[in-house]
Amino acid sequence: MWKSRSRSAGEIHNWRPRRSCFGELTQWDTSDHDWLEGRGEPVRYLVRMIDDATSKSWGRFVHRDGTRENRGVLWEYLERYGRMVDVYTDRHSMFAAAPRRGESDQQRVESDRVTQMGRPLRELGIGWIPAYSPQAKGRVERSFGTDQDRLVKQLRLAKVKTMQGANEFLAKEYWPEWNERFARPLAGFTDLHRPLTKELDLASALSYVEQRVIANDYTFSSGARRYQIARSQATAGMKRQRLRVELRLAGSLWARYEGRWLGIDQRSPPQEPAKVAAVVRKPVRKDHNAGGKSSWMDGFFERPGPPLWLAIGSAGEGTR
Repeated sequence: MWKSRSRSAGEIHNWRPRRSCFGELTQWDTSDHDWLEGRGEPVRYLVRMIDDATSKSWGRFVHRDGTRENRGVLWEYLERYGRMVDVYTDRHSMFAAAPRRGESDQQRVESDRVTQMGRPLRELGIGWIPAYSPQAKGRVERSFGTDQDRLVKQLRLAKVKTMQGANEFLAKEYWPEWNERFARPLAGFTDLHRPLTKELDLASALSYVEQRVIANDYTFSSGARRYQIARSQATAGMKRQRLRVELRLAGSLWARYEGRWLGIDQRSPPQEPAKVAAVVRKPVRKDHNAGGKSSWMDGFFERPGPPLWLAIGSAGEGTR
């Protein structure tokens, strides 16, 4: 029999309100999709940044979802709008350092390890907020659903077949139309983007950075190669000290020691001496046999032996 009973209301998910200022929070993510539908050059990844308060967007197509490609998209955003206050991303390995075996959360926080994406954000004064679910950054996730419908059709009508053509279409056609139609007007929002000052070097901050040790001959290694510090800049106190080595997005290598840039030159690998083929000869035995091989056993078992009675007789005589 059915009996009436009180039912408690389930937990209600309250949507997080938008931020109140432009540039206060930027959601950042990558969408993997066949954007050109198999036409011409394969284009799979769209890196997109969308402002949380206004939905104003910017992004680029890249060959892969890697640290170098994301740094390049960030560079373009910073030059266009300035430095945002915080970025909101997932916990991808390019943003979050993986915990070590047996390491607790408290130990990981105290170690303060940063990735090659977390370091430039820190140097530029940009905060990082990790999302623990796709719904947490729902604004950029829902915008990808719109892109996979509208953008794919527009690229098809424009007959785009290359990565370069797709990025040109984004910059000239798609983003201006999106920001005009779907983004909120910026007139009613305070812009919290901070300008890029002369003290901030984007090329240096957005590079791949390693710490290397200067050898006693004023050289250091990087990328399986050896580099020599200029003689005019070498000092005795530099030996066995660490310097900052930067691989720029353009491909050039820079080295900085105690705040000053060093002149470096790649050393050519040492040439190995020419190998002379040595003639190996077998040692000859000190005897008169040809080739050092004895022939006294040749035909030994074919030689006729003495008669049996003679052999017994000679053996008996030897024992007397």
